[in-house]
Amino acid sequence: MASCLTEKDLTDFHRDGYIIRRRFFSKPEIDKMYAVATEDNVIRDHAVDLNDQTGKKTRLTLWFNPGEDLYSMMIRSERMIHSVAGLLDSTSPVCHFHTKLMQKEPRVGGAWEWHQDYGYWYKNQFLFPDQLISVMVALTEANVENGCLQVIRGSHKMGRLNHGFAGEQVGADMVMVNHALQTMEHIYVELQPGDALFFHPNLLHRSEANTSDRPRWSIISCYNSLSNPAYNDESTSWKTPVQTVADDCLLKTDRLGASESGDFLKKEKDPALMETGWEKEVPTR
Repeated sequence: MASCLTEKDLTDFHRDGYIIRRRFFSKPEIDKMYAVATEDNVIRDHAVDLNDQTGKKTRLTLWFNPGEDLYSMMIRSERMIHSVAGLLDSTSPVCHFHTKLMQKEPRVGGAWEWHQDYGYWYKNQFLFPDQLISVMVALTEANVENGCLQVIRGSHKMGRLNHGFAGEQVGADMVMVNHALQTMEHIYVELQPGDALFFHPNLLHRSEANTSDRPRWSIISCYNSLSNPAYNDESTSWKTPVQTVADDCLLKTDRLGASESGDFLKKEKDPALMETGWEKEVPTR
């Protein structure tokens, strides 16, 4: 199966650091996914709460190796993997690094500070940021009112910035962020359910707290090329090629919620690792 992306998509991605594919997943697919996710006790039990600088909580559930559940049918779908392969600066197989189910609830969902994903992943000692990518799929509408993602167009070309703690999160050097905001375009990425945002790990992005009366839920899957080793990461997912499944598996599968045996990020933080950021926590096996 060929990539779902066009030559224009590829040009736009390399120029801007991101592209949006509207209706990448259908309404029936997203309706099924959201209905399962909101009732999934395993997802709920493994959620991690992080405080932003105002004390509002941002909640996520993170896991590494995909399995056979409904979420994995999205993560492993042909349209996802072939599109990712078309954007990565590599011809080697696509591996799944991790996936986050972001749960930004009405009135209480916290903000995310300006950051780059590679600002976190640099500590994992991945060598090549161009061989990493994130894909955010909206499960609910994302708009300015409920704290949609914001990006600085073209900021991936700045390279990796220094990062430090902002509340319980890791944020980018605000001196450089402010320079970027004066130089490049600040975009609010408004999405409808099923829309997908593909973005480079050095793209600066953030989101406001959800002060609306509507939830903002999304799934963010992060992928790596097999040729891009992580010399300081204890998981195996980043070096395990994804076994793709047909696109119709998401609607056809009878397997729904996450399994307790999944390798989720632990709730308990190891104080010795706090200096390197929360994503360094050892996954539960």
